[in-house]
Amino acid sequence: MKITILHADVSAESGEDERDALVQAAAIRRSLLELGHEVALMPATLDLRKMETDLGAAKPDLVFNLVESLGGTGRLLHLAPALLEHLSIPFTGAGSESLYLTTGKLLTKERLRYRGIATPDWTAASGTMDSDMDFPPPYIIKPAWEDASVGVDDTSIVYTREILTQAFEEKKKRFGDCFVESFIDGREFNLSLLEGKRGVQVLPPAEILFSKFPDGKPGIVGYSAKWEPGSFEYRCTPRNFDFPEDEASLLGELGEISRRCWDIFNLRGYARIDFRVDRHSRPWVIEINANPCISPDAGFVAAIRRAGLSYNRMIECILESASLS
Repeated sequence: MKITILHADVSAESGEDERDALVQAAAIRRSLLELGHEVALMPATLDLRKMETDLGAAKPDLVFNLVESLGGTGRLLHLAPALLEHLSIPFTGAGSESLYLTTGKLLTKERLRYRGIATPDWTAASGTMDSDMDFPPPYIIKPAWEDASVGVDDTSIVYTREILTQAFEEKKKRFGDCFVESFIDGREFNLSLLEGKRGVQVLPPAEILFSKFPDGKPGIVGYSAKWEPGSFEYRCTPRNFDFPEDEASLLGELGEISRRCWDIFNLRGYARIDFRVDRHSRPWVIEINANPCISPDAGFVAAIRRAGLSYNRMIECILESASLS
């Protein structure tokens, strides 16, 4: 099969999260070649007309869609699959509507709440926020249209309402639209899902551990924990797949919620659902990740290996899913 890997157009000035697109593309290219496919790489830009022309010249049987940002922002990433849909070119992963809904964090939360799935309280109001804040601290401030923990660090956690407005405005100046969410002080879990011709399977659940964090340091997976190998956060947020028997009920509940999220957002191919679990063992969905990172060192691939699957088998499943749509 003739496959084009479509990825974000990155430069030397791009952040680590954006440059990771090239790491993913290289790993997927190797896998596709080993599986006997003909492979080409193509950067995606805001020049949709040029992309249309380039795709027409390449004539791929299928596009492996790795576009996580367009024009330097996640807010426009859905335009790449929208173009592929318009051109009737089969592609991997979620469709344009699903990507738009899951990239827009407020859209995600509104749909989750409408469908009865617990997600932390939130507000997107600016100014003093007094009239909109009907939930108590602590709070976490997040960019509304960014993935990969962009804009999330220790300064994102606010413990008193008195300084919330100032902290919110500072984040907004740096990262654009933001929102305030109730911070669930507890555990963090990732549930990965993979679809092939036999349907969707929930991969082994993973917990991110904060056991070495000193008192007073918030247990969050911020930008440093994901993208800065020399940082304390990167070194001290190991992934755990081993759980005692008495947590089987909680893990089962996380799996069922993840399947519901898959259906609600019409996900396809592969996805990851991120949870916080509070002190009363209640799970809260904090993020839906359509087309999550599948670099060899990514959490999704760690779950793949824990399930006893190879990287090539993962790629085969993603291709199978694309052929079913």
